[in-house]
Amino acid sequence: MGCIWLIGGTQESANLAVAIAQRQIRCIVTVTTNSAKLLYPDVNGLLVWVGRLSMEKLGEFCQQQQIVGILDASHPYAVEISQIAIAASQAYHLPYLRYERPVVKVEADRGVIDLDSFEALLAGDYLTSHRVLLTVGYRPLPMFQSWQNRSTLFARLLPSTTALEVAFQAGFTSDRLICLRPPISADLEAALWQNWQISMVVTKASGSAGGEDVKRTIAAQLDIPLIVIKRPSVTYPQQTSDVSTAIEFCQSKFRI
Repeated sequence: MGCIWLIGGTQESANLAVAIAQRQIRCIVTVTTNSAKLLYPDVNGLLVWVGRLSMEKLGEFCQQQQIVGILDASHPYAVEISQIAIAASQAYHLPYLRYERPVVKVEADRGVIDLDSFEALLAGDYLTSHRVLLTVGYRPLPMFQSWQNRSTLFARLLPSTTALEVAFQAGFTSDRLICLRPPISADLEAALWQNWQISMVVTKASGSAGGEDVKRTIAAQLDIPLIVIKRPSVTYPQQTSDVSTAIEFCQSKFRI
């Protein structure tokens, strides 16, 4: 009968996994951490596998799990796993669909600076002497270590030991870190910025699910510059932002 491989790690992927399982479609979700596993409820027909997959392990994984299709619902910035999944789909002749959260559609916002990458941000003079709030996850934080003496950096992270360890190693002190799991209300967002006297915010183009729309609104209200790092450019074989299309893809492959 086969099994759908859902690449997860986000709340949207958890919602998608439940919707798939409710349609009696066998699905195995892969995540990289035990904290991400907690996003997925105990639902019949839904398995969650924790760990990092490499191309060397994929053949055995796909064979053992009887994978008949790949639904890539990973985070928009998790480029590596998407590239591995695309390579696996080609190597093992498996149908692939990328489900990506919709982008925030806005007209040009005053005070919003769109940049292509973190490298472009750090190569410029955007952060100098600012009190900067980074809402970019923990992985990019080491890139900002050399800026600790040129600006006052704060970071908001998911509540995980790994995230905190990376932040401390990148030079952040405990009084400049806060751990919160989205969604974050507009009132809390604004209060945090005001409490820390933030003069600039850096975020990712992570869509409404990542709170991008709330940050844009608060930035405009408080007249605080917002730097948005664009999503990485990846050429997906097939892509959708429609949940029903993603579910139909799974249903069609599950019948194989």
